[in-house]
Order: sequence, then C-alpha cells, then structure tokens
Amino acid sequence: MTEVGRARRRKEDARLLTGRTQWTDNLRPPGTLHVAFLRSPMAHARITRVDVSGARGMTGVVAAFCGQDLAAEQGSLPCAWPVTEDIVIPDHPPMAVSEVRYVGEAVACVVATDRYLAADALEAIEVDYEPLPAVVGLEEALAPDSPKVHESGNQAYTMKVTSGDVDAAFRDAPIVIERTYHQQRLIPAAMEPRAVLASTDGDSYTVWTATQIPHVLRVMLALTTGIPEHKIRVIAPDVGGGFGSKLQVTAEEVLCLLLTRRLGRPVKWNESRSEGNLTVHHGRGQVQRVKLAADADGRIRGLRVELLADMGAYLMLLTPGVPLLGASMFNAIYKMDAYEFGCTGVFTTKMPTDAYRGAGRPEATFGIERIMDELAAELKADPLEVRRRNWIRHEEFPYTTISGLTYDSGNYEAATDKAMALFGYDKLRAEQADRRDRGDPVQLGIGVSTYTEMCGLAPSRLLKEARYAAGGWEHGAVRMLPTGKVEVITGTSPHGQGHVTAWSQIAADALGVPFDDITVIHGDTAIAHKGMDTYGSRSLVIGGVAVLQACEKVREKARKLAAHVLECAPDDLEFAGGAFTVRGTDARATIQELAFAAFTAHDLPDGVEARLDSEATYDPGNYSFPHGTHLCAVEVDTETGLTRIRSYVAVDDVGKVVNPLIVEGQVHGGIAQGIGQALFEEAVYDADGNLLTSTLADYLLPSAADLPDFVTDRTETPATGNPLGAKGVGEAGCIASTPAVVNAVVDALRPHGIHDVAMPCTPERVWRALEGARS
Repeated sequence: MTEVGRARRRKEDARLLTGRTQWTDNLRPPGTLHVAFLRSPMAHARITRVDVSGARGMTGVVAAFCGQDLAAEQGSLPCAWPVTEDIVIPDHPPMAVSEVRYVGEAVACVVATDRYLAADALEAIEVDYEPLPAVVGLEEALAPDSPKVHESGNQAYTMKVTSGDVDAAFRDAPIVIERTYHQQRLIPAAMEPRAVLASTDGDSYTVWTATQIPHVLRVMLALTTGIPEHKIRVIAPDVGGGFGSKLQVTAEEVLCLLLTRRLGRPVKWNESRSEGNLTVHHGRGQVQRVKLAADADGRIRGLRVELLADMGAYLMLLTPGVPLLGASMFNAIYKMDAYEFGCTGVFTTKMPTDAYRGAGRPEATFGIERIMDELAAELKADPLEVRRRNWIRHEEFPYTTISGLTYDSGNYEAATDKAMALFGYDKLRAEQADRRDRGDPVQLGIGVSTYTEMCGLAPSRLLKEARYAAGGWEHGAVRMLPTGKVEVITGTSPHGQGHVTAWSQIAADALGVPFDDITVIHGDTAIAHKGMDTYGSRSLVIGGVAVLQACEKVREKARKLAAHVLECAPDDLEFAGGAFTVRGTDARATIQELAFAAFTAHDLPDGVEARLDSEATYDPGNYSFPHGTHLCAVEVDTETGLTRIRSYVAVDDVGKVVNPLIVEGQVHGGIAQGIGQALFEEAVYDADGNLLTSTLADYLLPSAADLPDFVTDRTETPATGNPLGAKGVGEAGCIASTPAVVNAVVDALRPHGIHDVAMPCTPERVWRALEGARS
C-alpha cells in the first residue's frame, strides 16, 4: 500500500496535544531577562521627551531604553516588496524615536529579571507627546487637505494593469453593474501569541521565535542590525499557528537581538493577547470598486477593478504586494474580453497590514463572486447558471486567462455538480421559494462561491517580474542513516500544517522505507540551512517536491552502489518496495542495506562517496491553481437580523492528495476563518485612531458553537506543473467561504430590495439594512 493518499494520523499530534513540546515560551536559559515595551497611547504624535530614569531604579530592573538610545543601531524594519519604481517606503524604526504613527508603537522598554517586574516598571517611564491629527479613512487620507502620515504624503504607490480593450468592452454593453465592497480589517489570532528569546555566545547569536519564516528572518536580521548572517542562528521551535501573522520581521525580534547584544544575557519577550491585537499586523483592509459589463445573456465582456488598500502606518515585509496578489485573481475562473485593475496603497495612522491567510486572493474572490451574484440578479437567473455560462470548461485547459496566468488543469463542472448533489441545491431553492411566498419572517438564503486561487508562491522568475526581493524556490535534503533510518530536512517551517507526517509519506513511497522509520527536521537555520519557509500554500507543491527530488537523488546514488554489490550494470536494476533487483533474477539489495554498506565503506566502487545523502532545490515553472465550489444556506430572521448557517458544503480540487485527513483539517479551518470574516470579525478604529477591539472581549472570533457541521468532498485533477500533481490547500477554505456566506445573506434579503450588507454581517447590520429598506 502506498503512503501518498493514505489518511495517516499526524505523527506530531501526540506530542503537541499532550504538552510534551517546546514552545518559545517554554525556553528559559540561565540568566534570562524579560523585556516589556511601553507603547504609544496615541495614533499620531511627536515625541518631545522620554525619561526612563524612574524605571531604572526599580526592583529587578536591569536596564531601560528609549528609541533615542537605540537609534544608531536599530535600523529600519524591512519591506521586501517594492511593487513600483516610485513607491514610497518610509523609515520604520523598531522603536519610535521622534514620532509615533499608530496606537501600540513601541516608544521605550524595560528589561528586568521577571516579566511582571518589567511590566510594572513601565509605569515609571515618562513620555511627553505633541498630538498630531490621526488619519483613519482611506478616501479621507487621499484628500488634498488631509493631514500627512509621513512627510511625503499618504500615497504609498499606484499601479494599473490593463488587458484587452476595456473601453470597447463597456461601450454599449447591455448590462453594466457597479458595486463598492469593503474588506474590513482582520486581526490574526493564532493559538500561540508571539514570543521571542535571543541569546549570545561571544559574537554569535541565537534567536528562538514563533515565526513562519526562520530563514527569511535570519537574512533580514543581518541586513537590519549589521550582525553578519553567519553569526545569527534562528530557530522556530513548535509554533502554534500563524495564518500570516508570523510571516513578518517584527520590531520585537530586532529589539530582543539588540538588547541581548548590549546586555550579554538572554532576553525574552512574550506577547499578551491584548498587546497582540494592537501590534500583530492586520489583514485585509480594502475598498473595492468593481464594475462589470455583460451581454444580455450574461456573458462577461469586461471587468474594471479599482482598489484602495490600507497600508497602515508603515510598509512591513510584504505590505504593498498583498493587494496585488489579487490582481490576477479578480477574473477568477471566468472568460472575458477585457480587464483593468488599479490599486492605490494608502498610509493611515493604524497598525500596518500584511499577509493574512489567503493574502489578496480572498479579497479578489469576494469581489468577483459578489458581483457575479449581482449579475445573476440583474438577469433574474440562477447564480450557478450564470457562472456556467462564463467559466473555463474542462476541455479548454491549459487556459491562459485575461490577466495572463496559465491555469494548467481543472474541472469546475465536476466540482459544482458534486457540491450541488451533496447540498440538495434544487430542494433548497424550492424551500426558499415557498418561504418567500408565505412571507416567512425567517428567510432562507443560498450562497454560491466558485473559486480558484494561485498558490505555491513562486516561481522565482515571476517574482522578479513582480519586483519581489526574494525567490520562490524551496530546499529539501535526505540523510540515510547507517541503520537504514531516514532523516528528512526541509526548508519549510510548519506551524500546524502537518509537514512531518506528509513529508514522511512522500519519502516513504520514494525510498520504499517504512513510514515510522522517517523523521522530519525543520525550523533551525543551523540544521535546515536553506529554505524560503512557509506561506502562500507553497509547502507541499514546492517544499514537498524538493523532498521528493532529494529522495530520487538518494535512489540514484544507491543504484550505483547496488550495481557494484550485485555485480551488474546500473541499467539492469529495477527498484520497487525499497529494494533493487537484478532483472530476471532473485538477486536484490534493499536501500537500507545499501545505507549501511555506504557507512562501512568497505567495498565502494571508485568514484562513489561513503554516503547516500542528497539534497535538492526546487523552483517551479508556474503557480498551482486549486479550485472548487462552496455552497452555503443561511436562515435570516428579518425581525431581529440574526443569521444562522444551516448547512455548508465544500467540494475542493487540490490536485493529488497526500493525506486526506490533513486536507480535511485545512479545509475545515479555512472555512471557519472565512465565516469569521463574513459574520463576526472586524478591527474597529475610532476617528482618533484608537483600536476599539483590542481584546477578545471586543473582537469576536467564531467558536465551534457558532459553526455548523461542514460537508466536505473533493474532485481530483492533478496539477501538471509539479511531479506530485498537488495544488495546495492551506488557504482554499478561507478564500471560498466568505463570499459564499455573504452571498447567502444577501440572497435571503434580496426580496426586500437589499443587494449588499457590509461585513461582518452582524445582526445589527442586517437589521439596519432591513429597516433602511422598509423606510
């Protein structure tokens, strides 16, 4: 039985679930000091005085610093994605020196022998501020008389791309629909808050941190602080979730490294949940103006998209590029004659935005799937039928879209047909009609989302064209131990995805060794010395392929040794079940026996080294394009505005599946996260730039009690661009679910003349929409 495709329980779970694990917070080297940061209570102000002397004399305090104390060495936090030649990238000091630009920005710190003593000592620090006007709204920020976030103004960049004759597509079009949609800010809430521990050994440094990107972080710490890269070791131990929030080079990581260099002792910082809501980068934050032109039968002629994207106060690692990841996805699975996309990045006095699960693709999918429902309403046609008229048919793959991407494979018809059958689509439509006819106060809404996404953030050549500072390759290595056991070293860095299990399954099949004879090592730049880390659903389709290719190199090395041992030509050998066999004979040698032969090295042929170990770096030629159909039924109480999800069906096509249990878990988590945006979550700022949702009492996350049972299934059209045939699954549920749910809410309310409800569709917002329609 092959391992790939088998529903293996995850190797790592027993240790994680029973607490026999190693989070950054568990680490306490001798002499560890704890740092606490004093954060600005103002969204925008000049710093006129900082006095830390009162803190320095308090019990347990070892040191206290303000931004001016660190100004000469702290550098500027990096932005790796300068999306245009004329982009404005302001300096971003890890600790503010002369001006603060969002509530929560660090202005001083205390280092003490205990984290609580450090926190208490913050109260003794005196800071004088000269208030400056806050800049909160995107449209207001671009007004000529708006206060400036930075001296250069409030516009970070503008970009426009056009394909086809857009003016001709809209000219005399029988149907033109224009809508404005708002993508509210979201606050990532990983199970494990951020944590950093930095220590020094002479002129070398080790940084343990809850990060998704140990390799990228190491490079950026070197560039930011001037410490030579080979003197920095970054370790991501067990990491409890990320969703993009730990795809970052943070102020706290830089400052802990600088403090350990100054003090010569380990320095540790642990984030509180409230501190995290203020200072973890936020997700989304867009105003989308979407305009669609269609023929009288609903065939799409052209699409115009204009985005205002909230950058927040600074450009962090990927901030400006995130909204542009949606530039090629607004056209989604649909054929059209022309397409225009424009984006303006806007500075505001709020926490910076950056990658959050899906990163640009959920926003684009929401915009196109919402306006496809509006087109169906205009035609008085079934939303799925209108989609069928416009999508790429399965026999047309590979297909180059209007935005220039080439989709390698897919079958939207099969996924949709299966979803409709599992959902009972026709029966629910009949019930909906009956409820409408009866004037039932609880209306039934049916939401549709037929999505695709580009994932596997690569290839490097395309990233160069996008002006991204790094490549999209990934590294893998395989070590055959003398006793026949296997160590797989991966450049990807898991934080809940199940890499240890899936990579073991890939290597078990490729090498023919037992699943339990394989261990997977990750997250330590001194051991897994090369990698581009984990984000953008790239781990399996790039990192997994690198592991596969390293296994294939091991096999080829073993073939040469086997030919020598079995006294035959290498081409006479067949490999199956972990053993080389001479064709037509019983002579055989297992790959594990050959590992021991290489170790002893008693009888190696000339030119064969005493090891089978191999490594590979894989850089794909294209993105991968998972797709699927999600259907949602909601019941909306038109008297109270309460929305309840009655049923939810997701049929996804993620190509070849390595482990069905992992896929199901990823889809479940993604759907829950997308429902969170649709119905529950929103980062709210007041006019003065204060975050009103700074705790989990104010920022509403869905619990299991708020969610229905999900019905999930799959179709399978393997990717043609990688040898695994995989397409990626980590973000699919989050991308597809939000428009499915909101389309369902609007569908329930459409008889009342309502064609949009701003997210999150809370009972109050639904009720207000109904009251507005009634009046």
